[in-house]
Parts: sequence; C-alpha cells; structure tokens
Amino acid sequence: MTTLFIFPGACSFAAHVVIHELQLPISVEPVTLGDPNAPYRQINPTGRVPALLLDDQTLLTENTAILPYLADLKPGTPLFAPAGSVERAQIQGWLGYVATEVHVGAFRPINRPERYSADEAAFPGIRQRALEQLANALKPIEARLTQSDYLVGNRLTLADIYLGVFLGWSARVGVLGDFPALQAALARFRARESVVHTASAEGLA
Repeated sequence: MTTLFIFPGACSFAAHVVIHELQLPISVEPVTLGDPNAPYRQINPTGRVPALLLDDQTLLTENTAILPYLADLKPGTPLFAPAGSVERAQIQGWLGYVATEVHVGAFRPINRPERYSADEAAFPGIRQRALEQLANALKPIEARLTQSDYLVGNRLTLADIYLGVFLGWSARVGVLGDFPALQAALARFRARESVVHTASAEGLA
C-alpha cells in the first residue's frame, strides 16, 4: 500500500489533510526527524517530510509535488483543476509561493536560525528579521483573501489547504493580528472535518 510519512504538526499536515479530504486508501506513518540513524533515512535520505512511498517503491517528496499527485488520484476533484487549465497553473503558483516565501523564506530562519549563523548571539536578530519577512510574505495573500474566501476560484483547493498549515504556524508566532482575512481563512480551515480528523490522528486536537 502507498504510505505517506509525516511528522505531527509539520508541513506534512497538508498532505495528511488531503488524504482525509479525498478519502484516499493511503497509509499514514509518523516518523522521527533529526536522527541521522533513524530507519526512515533508509527510505528518504533527506530525513524530511512529507514523503510518499508508492506501491512500486517510487518515492515522492516535497509538498509541491505530493499534493498535486494526491489530487490527481481523484480525477475531477474540486481541490485541483484539469491539466492545461489556468486554474491548475494558479493553484500551482500559490503552492510555490507558500513553499518558498512563507515556509522556506520565513519559517526556516524563525525555526532554525543556526542555519544562517554559527553565532548564537545573532539568533534573535535572525528570528526578528524573519518575522518581518513573514508579515511581508502574507500581505499579498491577505489582499487576495480580502476579495475572495479562497485563493483560486470560489472553492477550497490544494492551495488553501497548504496555506492553512502555515496560517496556524503564523498564529503561534503572533503574526496574524493585522490580517483579518487570514484569521478568517484559518478559522475556516480548522473547522473542516478533514482538518479536525487529521489533527486528532496526529495528536494535535
């Protein structure tokens, strides 16, 4: 059986939600991160999540690849759009934006300042600057969600699910105060049955 490897509360939460949303027959397995000797490293040498191990032992990594792949297992799902359509490209565009500008561009230095300096005295400044970068990265998303409840079209898509993970993270670091549309989007995300089930399964409820 195809298996999704996750770490509770990590960015793999998005793929886990999609599995519940689409009721896909995929096993979900929590793994340990940060241990170079963990058995998971034999499956995914990067040690990162999410990772999707297919029946034929092909390994897929990165949310920007895994989320579209999962949606394509249910042709016609409103979470995605047909190949060659403008909406599909727009959804993929938002996935890329969230992955690069929000996740890597802001949360990586917030959570792992040691990647950017060996001097621990520099860590507070790195985190502060990253919080500013996060706020700047969220501004275009706030502008979009002020016009519509969803990033693409008038329905929930992969882009909204992926964003929802980082809106939760943003709330925890205190950055959503000036973004009412994002606060509303987070409330909608957390209220979805698939998100409630996923949070419970990951021990986050």
